[in-house]
This record gives sequence, C-alpha cells and structure tokens, in this order.
Amino acid sequence: MNRTEREAAVRRILDQTPPQVPADLYEDVLRRGGRMLRRRTAARRVLWLVLFAAAVAFTVWALTVRPWVVPPSQTTPPLSGW
Repeated sequence: MNRTEREAAVRRILDQTPPQVPADLYEDVLRRGGRMLRRRTAARRVLWLVLFAAAVAFTVWALTVRPWVVPPSQTTPPLSGW
C-alpha cells in the first residue's frame, strides 16, 4: 500500500459518518472519570503525606543521633613521660 492509497483510505474513513454512541455512555464515562480523578488526588495526597512524614522522621533522627559529631574514642591514648 503506497502513500496515495493510504491517503485515499483515510479520506474514505473520515468521510463516513461517525458511529452512534450509546446514550448511557456519557454518564458512565463521567462516573468513571470522576472516580479516577478522586483516586489520583487521594494517591497524590498520601504520597505527599508519606514524604512529609519521612522528612520529619529523618529530622528527628538526625537531631537525636547527631551523625555529624565524631564519636568519642573507645580507647585512651597512650601515656608517655610518667
């Protein structure tokens, strides 16, 4: 099928009348779309809440443990010159 045949086939398809859509399809689409938007919004809010909780937990841990401070030595240095 060359380019002109494809263009002719597309023009024939576009010239046809579109198929009839069932009347109750619109309400079904609105219901499903609304539910999908609510789920997406809820998932986004839960994700932000988990991210915020992780940031708070990390901050509390860092302030409690202080990983940037050098831990004290476990052994005493050798004494010389007694």
